[in-house]
Amino acid sequence: MILAINTAAPQFSLALLSLEGNVAAEHVMAEGKGHFVNLMPTLQFMLQSLDRRIQEVRCISVATGPGSFTGLRIGISLAKGLSHGLGAPVLGISSLEAMAVQVPCAELPVVPMLHSRKGEVFAAQFAWEGKRHLERIVEDTWVGLEDIPRLFPGPAIFVGNDYANQGTRLEPLLRDGAWIAPPHCWCPRASSVGSLALQRFLRGEKDDPHTLHPVYLRPPDIRPNPFAVT
Repeated sequence: MILAINTAAPQFSLALLSLEGNVAAEHVMAEGKGHFVNLMPTLQFMLQSLDRRIQEVRCISVATGPGSFTGLRIGISLAKGLSHGLGAPVLGISSLEAMAVQVPCAELPVVPMLHSRKGEVFAAQFAWEGKRHLERIVEDTWVGLEDIPRLFPGPAIFVGNDYANQGTRLEPLLRDGAWIAPPHCWCPRASSVGSLALQRFLRGEKDDPHTLHPVYLRPPDIRPNPFAVT
């Protein structure tokens, strides 16, 4: 099995995939304060439901960003710990590429977005080559939602992690030939991370846990506590 972890967005997701690519189990947790404490109980529940043991996991895959500063640190730390404990390789996957995979075999380029802060999103652009492989067209960046049509002109399909606040606001700004993916695609899934990692795992690839770090793109928005005692 491959364990996939996606904590790049305020929602978190865990998935277990077979080496044939079948999604054996997946759990998506909605955004909530302190909900990341449920990661290990969720994993245990998934394993028990399948009557499988954690020792059967052959590879750990994790979304490396960009995305939530706290979520990425937690997800990558969990992946590294499990990799060390199980002696299993770890593979880091771009969270935006994993988001783009959720619009499969699209004839138009796909623009995935993940919440950044203050009306901004992390975004990139990919295109399907031969219906089975994603090619990157535009590198990861961050941009105001209202500037998305300028940065990604022309026909494309847009997908993100918050349909209510991203999709409905973006749709009136798009030009002809640009589309919003259906709402059911707008949920970052660990199975997308796992499917990309499986391709690399079967090629014998692995990442060095010591050099696997979150891809932030921008510094965290940390402000001093005005009530702190100095």
